[in-house]
Amino acid sequence: MSYQVLARKWRPRTFTEMVGQEHVLRALINGLDNDRLHHAYLFTGTRGVGKTTLARILAKCLNCEQGVSSTPCNQCGSCREIAEGRFVDLIEVDAASRTKVEDTRELLDNVQYAPSRGRYKVYLIDEVHMLSTHSFNALLKTLEEPPPHVKFLLATTDPHKLPVTILSRCLQFNLKNLNPERIVGHLKYVLGEEKIPFEESALWELGRAADGSMRDALSLTDQAIAHGGGTLTTAEVNAMLGTIDRSSVVEICLAVAEGDTRRAMAAVDHMADHAPDYSAALAEMLSIWHQVAIAQTVPDALDPVQEHHQAVLRLAASVSREDIQLLYQITLLGRKDLPFAADPRSGFEMVLLRLLTFRPVTPDQVERQPAGDNARPVRQPVAPATEVAPALKKSDVEMAAPSVEMAAPGEAANEAQVSSVIPDIVGINARRQQSAAADAVAPVVARTADNSQRGYVETARSDVVKADIAKAESSNVTPIRPLAVLRTDPVVKPPVEEEPPFADGEWDQVNLSDYESYSSDSSLAEPSVESAALSPAPPAPGVEAASGAITRGEPAPRERIPYDSLSQHNWQTVCDSLGLGGLLHNTAVNLVLEAVEAGRLLFVLDANNSALYDESQQTRLGEALSAYFQCNLSVAIRVAAIQGESPRMIAERLRAERLQSAIDSLQADPNVQAMNRIFGAELVVASVKPID
Repeated sequence: MSYQVLARKWRPRTFTEMVGQEHVLRALINGLDNDRLHHAYLFTGTRGVGKTTLARILAKCLNCEQGVSSTPCNQCGSCREIAEGRFVDLIEVDAASRTKVEDTRELLDNVQYAPSRGRYKVYLIDEVHMLSTHSFNALLKTLEEPPPHVKFLLATTDPHKLPVTILSRCLQFNLKNLNPERIVGHLKYVLGEEKIPFEESALWELGRAADGSMRDALSLTDQAIAHGGGTLTTAEVNAMLGTIDRSSVVEICLAVAEGDTRRAMAAVDHMADHAPDYSAALAEMLSIWHQVAIAQTVPDALDPVQEHHQAVLRLAASVSREDIQLLYQITLLGRKDLPFAADPRSGFEMVLLRLLTFRPVTPDQVERQPAGDNARPVRQPVAPATEVAPALKKSDVEMAAPSVEMAAPGEAANEAQVSSVIPDIVGINARRQQSAAADAVAPVVARTADNSQRGYVETARSDVVKADIAKAESSNVTPIRPLAVLRTDPVVKPPVEEEPPFADGEWDQVNLSDYESYSSDSSLAEPSVESAALSPAPPAPGVEAASGAITRGEPAPRERIPYDSLSQHNWQTVCDSLGLGGLLHNTAVNLVLEAVEAGRLLFVLDANNSALYDESQQTRLGEALSAYFQCNLSVAIRVAAIQGESPRMIAERLRAERLQSAIDSLQADPNVQAMNRIFGAELVVASVKPID
């Protein structure tokens, strides 16, 4: 007798032999035992989950000579003929090869005739979604009201392609994919009956490769038996499937959890000898991190018979939940970036180094940082120069390092050199503040008017400052570039007048830092030490100066409109100043001021934008306006067609004008015109956005 493949030999013959699908079996068994039979059944699910098998078992149950029940005898003539595929009253149709309406009509012509051999005439239509629309239409009436001796069993892998008229006439059963645990358990039983030696880890590889299909698992098992010469080993199965050894990935995960870089890289070397798929290796690693997270959160949900169960429990006990989430995320992103690496192995190794490098560190761990090869030094954040010495001026920097070469804009700073100079600068600034009281003699300032230079130079300073400068100049400071980042005072060009616009009495109040000397060939030249030595540090943006004025970094406040001047023309300014939000703001920007009476404001609301308006907004708007004008006001709003422009219309008009101005400016630009002329370019008007 010829060899019969495992998928056919071990096809279930009764409901009790089915693996999984308990939710479908319960309904079918109860319906058969209680004689509650439907005339049409629809089985859906992916390939190899038991759709056709269930249909054939159901046909046995309906035509068994022992009677209709959920346990066919498998001994009578009807049961044997159905199992062998030669039962005359079981008509199996492959809808993929018989899609025409003529085929369906020919099939239905025999429905009216009684069965020849069995109790019921059973039509088993496989891949029913392949039928044409006309075939479905021809099937509808018969499927809804068939003769009592006819049963329809439909099977499909894509129920979404079935018309709803077909679905509504059938009992639908959705078969689920089988998890690897069920597949491995069934493979153990089959191989035990076949007396074929196997390694359990090899069955897990087959169970994962089957992807939920029992038929695929049995077919792969047949192939693995032939590949291994009658035995199933993990190495042979991995070689056949082209997959990696999962134990190598588990070893890498354990090394990552323990922070052992040498051990992790050694495992990669061992894995590389088998030419693995590194993307699949990262996928296996993701699966392990997932199982560890499940074991930490819901320990009972982890199947104890699962492969490498003890290793997963060991990882769950040694790695915190936060670390597992971080490891999973790094691995996930690393797998996405793997195609962009120079080669797959280097990309895989970089993911491992990332896993070994980045870990959450608590303050206690920072204090107890261990020393050794695997210790990860913790970088302390370097505070910006503006935070270390917020009150320093450029003159202080020059006094601490007079030979410093200022960096050009955009050059990077050397943190080590900056940090070595900052302590001297801070000391100079502190001693200057402490000696301010002792420095009773005001510095003599000589004003020199030089028409060729048009600048003012300070010619004297206090003794304390001179001593500080001398000390800084005598210190050996390495010249560096990045000290230009310490500059905080704004750059102001010198006045163009021949004579300074200050009287002699007003000169002492002038901030000399605002008048810096500029070289004739560069507008970014630094001011001299003499002109910046005594200039006070500029205040931080938004902080009021001693005189109470607002500093230059803060915008001027919006002008408040008096109540007596309120009109339709300045209503937009008032509306923008109220600070309204939500629906009330939506209503306010669509209002037009109609009249101003004594303590009462009359508005007209645009009828096209009144869907969200309610009368309670009148009171809320009146309260906001009363607070703005500081008087008691009431508001009346009527919905009608407006005359004039609302604040929203004004904003839209101004926006359209700015857009048109931007388009006109681009079209008139000589460079744009040159590109249009030379390259045949065209300005995409829809992409133009004006800069507010």
